[in-house]
Amino acid sequence: MAKLFEPLDVGGLSLGNRIVIAPMCQYSAEDGAMTDWHLIHLGQLAMSGAGALTIEATAVTPEGRITYGDVGLWDDATEAAMQRVVDGVRRWSDMPLMIQLAHAGRKASTAKPWRGGAQIAPDAEHGWQTLGPSALPFEADEHPPLALDRDGLARIRDAFADAARRAARIGLDAIQIHAAHGYLLHEFLSPLSNTREDEYGGDLANRMRFPLEVFDAVRAAFPADKPVTVRVSGTDWVEGGWTVDETAIFAAELEARGCAAIHVSSGGLDPRQKIPVGPSYQVPLAKVVKQAVSMPVIAVGLITDPHQAEAILQDGDADAIAIARGVLWEPRWPWHAAAALGASVDAPPQYLRSEPHEAGRILREMKPARSKPHC
Repeated sequence: MAKLFEPLDVGGLSLGNRIVIAPMCQYSAEDGAMTDWHLIHLGQLAMSGAGALTIEATAVTPEGRITYGDVGLWDDATEAAMQRVVDGVRRWSDMPLMIQLAHAGRKASTAKPWRGGAQIAPDAEHGWQTLGPSALPFEADEHPPLALDRDGLARIRDAFADAARRAARIGLDAIQIHAAHGYLLHEFLSPLSNTREDEYGGDLANRMRFPLEVFDAVRAAFPADKPVTVRVSGTDWVEGGWTVDETAIFAAELEARGCAAIHVSSGGLDPRQKIPVGPSYQVPLAKVVKQAVSMPVIAVGLITDPHQAEAILQDGDADAIAIARGVLWEPRWPWHAAAALGASVDAPPQYLRSEPHEAGRILREMKPARSKPHC
């Protein structure tokens, strides 16, 4: 069997293969609440045959949203909206569902990408005051964030834990904590955005302190038999910034606290970044992290060809592959990967007759998830 289609255990959660759909923001929520768009979007991806599906960056507080259209999970209304979508997906798909919990930090309060994505001022419509470890804006001409005090740190940490409890009530299978792409937890990790002089800034141990506290809070709030994972930026791609060696140390600290897997991306913290974009350009970062931990490591970034994905796993550079924009372009990417590698993949019975004769028998019947009682 191709390694891409071997099962993978992530903290007790069994994935049928090693293709993970990464979280992709849709900017289509209303006051943080999921809409029918999310049911359509996640529903089609849940039919793709991937090993797991991750719900987009979900803000744990209103000011933690990237845009005013972001999904949230901070009150009963946002929880009920997500419950409706998850129940709709689960009626037809047994694919494991994860959620990425996030806080955008200083990169919050922006316009939707198709409206330019620029920062919206705190006193303008759809805008609010951003927060960060230090009062340093992302772009020099932006309104700076407020540096979080101790009460602010405690409030955000508690909000992550509350969102984790809500995710458990909804019945989600796993949590991914967003500590990448220049958002709040990454901002604490990088010396470029964190110039604090208290115990949350300075040396590596201090810069890791708040992200590790958030992980501990989420891990304590989510059922012990369900995994909590983390997404990191392996480097800032800026001299003097966060490095892959620091990422490996951070990953080892997370694993010691019960982290079940780590997803290695990069960049997003500083507009000066110089990213050598190309096929598999982030895989070397995943490889360094994999050498430091025993938990599964997930690679991502311009992995578009099934044979390319298979080679990454065969070479031992990662344990799973994440796809994002590629699966929006080709929602049946796992089907085509199975055909290319001589494997089989789950598909809804309604689609089994779509299999071309020349493809062979690659589709097997997917079973709907069993309904789970609401707490």
